[in-house]
Amino acid sequence: MRVFSSTYTFDYSWPEVSTANWQKYCPWNKTSSHVIAVDTLSREVDPVTGIPNEGDDVALTNLQLRTERLITCSQTCPGWVSTLLGATSPTSHIYETSYVSPADKRVTMCSTNLTWSNLLSVRETVVYEPDLSCSEPGHERTKFSQEARITALCGGWKKIKEKIEEASVERFRDNAKKGREGFEMVLEMSRRVWENEKEREAREKINA
Repeated sequence: MRVFSSTYTFDYSWPEVSTANWQKYCPWNKTSSHVIAVDTLSREVDPVTGIPNEGDDVALTNLQLRTERLITCSQTCPGWVSTLLGATSPTSHIYETSYVSPADKRVTMCSTNLTWSNLLSVRETVVYEPDLSCSEPGHERTKFSQEARITALCGGWKKIKEKIEEASVERFRDNAKKGREGFEMVLEMSRRVWENEKEREAREKINA
């Protein structure tokens, strides 16, 4: 198994980040052309806030907001990896479950690959929460934490499995960097649209 992890601080408040997160793959994101479709499978809202800690006996439906999505992508992998895994189609599917707790100001997103899942396991966890270490009054920032556990499940020599995991980590690292850059585009446009909307409302009040 290989583990990829990274942290990053967005120069935007948690409300801005948690809201824009649902628009991450919109046309504003110039790096997400590989995302073909994002389908919401279910969404449940419950008055109980917070995300249960590991080991807590709390049903998933007791979360503040729980969303399941199916993300369809068109991604390629190194030719030799495709040959070993028997990949014949560039289309892949990812199952994502997200939990939003406004009370704790925390978004947790867990995803796993459905394509090639019998040969390669990719389990990713992403967390968005206020970055208290560098936020200031009137200027909040949001910390992004990411961890992916990648395990080759295919049979064969250990060195081959290790090479597949290493190649997958490198591809994941490249995609993660592009993903952050793309999300910055979405955050910038979201703030601009929001500011324009506030200015429009202010003008309407003055002219009323």
